[in-house]
Amino acid sequence: MDGEHSPRKALLDRALRLFQQAYEHQMSGELDDAAALYRASIGLFPTAEAHTFLAWTYSYKGRFNDAIEECQKAIEVDPEFGNPYNDIGAYLIEQGKHDEAIPWLERALGASRYESYHFPWFNLGRAYAAMDCYTRALECFRESLAIAPEYAPAGEAMRSARLKIH
Repeated sequence: MDGEHSPRKALLDRALRLFQQAYEHQMSGELDDAAALYRASIGLFPTAEAHTFLAWTYSYKGRFNDAIEECQKAIEVDPEFGNPYNDIGAYLIEQGKHDEAIPWLERALGASRYESYHFPWFNLGRAYAAMDCYTRALECFRESLAIAPEYAPAGEAMRSARLKIH
């Protein structure tokens, strides 16, 4: 291995270990420890994933503005990573800013590096339902279920939206 790349690889490896530790703390509900470890990981080697998961940790604490800021940093690191676009949309929905959420969720759907397209479809449906656009919400929930038929929240939301239409 080229000596120039070796220090970079070592930093990345250390950052990934910190990220994994952060994730374990987050899943155990130890949010302050998780946030500190995500920040340490970012300090060594910023990744879109670390910023996005730090945002997720902030959202658990109700710190939606901080979460949105971290997602924006994730997008700066990797504009093709879909998670932060969806997450910004979800955080805006939590703040009651449904119309502001829609463009972010649509950007998530256009991201090339994303494995969970059912989430932005579901969140788009949530935004439209909150704005009383139930027909559009139903379309979004159907798209979510077409991608992930087992995703129960989309099925429940679709049933609820149907009741509002009829």
